[in-house]
Amino acid sequence: MIAYLQGRLSEKYPTHVVIECQGVGYEVHISLHTYSQLGDQEQIKLLTHLHIKEDSHTLYGFCDDFERALFRLLLTVSGIGTNTARTMLSSVSPNELKDAVIREDVRLIQSIKGIGAKTAQRIILDLKDKMIKLTGDSKSVTLPHNTNKEEALSALEILGFSRKSAEPILEKIDQANPGLTVEDLIKMTLKQI
Repeated sequence: MIAYLQGRLSEKYPTHVVIECQGVGYEVHISLHTYSQLGDQEQIKLLTHLHIKEDSHTLYGFCDDFERALFRLLLTVSGIGTNTARTMLSSVSPNELKDAVIREDVRLIQSIKGIGAKTAQRIILDLKDKMIKLTGDSKSVTLPHNTNKEEALSALEILGFSRKSAEPILEKIDQANPGLTVEDLIKMTLKQI
């Protein structure tokens, strides 16, 4: 396992860098977050994750251990591969992603290219406890957020209703009847759509 690379930055692109270490150039795939952290340094150190497949060995680089830990956690979710995990870390910052998972913000996670409602919910279900343990950030869990409403809205989208038409109706029902279960919210919304 290659834990990190330290050397001269010989090429820098938004999707990858080439780091020269002792005369060998290593191509390392990076997220936009890491790209923005690199600046114009000539000597750099990137923490790495080596992904081995039958036909390739690919290095992924990270500016800090937290981003690498999130990347590795994302890979444990069924249906999330290295490219999707890198896209997620390029679309939102590691802290935003962590907060979204802990707050169960399906909408934010689903807004990432390639992530649908079911995958967003699976990410939350699989990673929420792990992220709280990783960061020790249990106070984020108590942030005000109506997860029943979000779950109902996601379920309605899966049923084929557009978010644009379902959300205002769901919002009115939730305001008039706070504390309804997900099932009740869905049933009452379906009656009014």
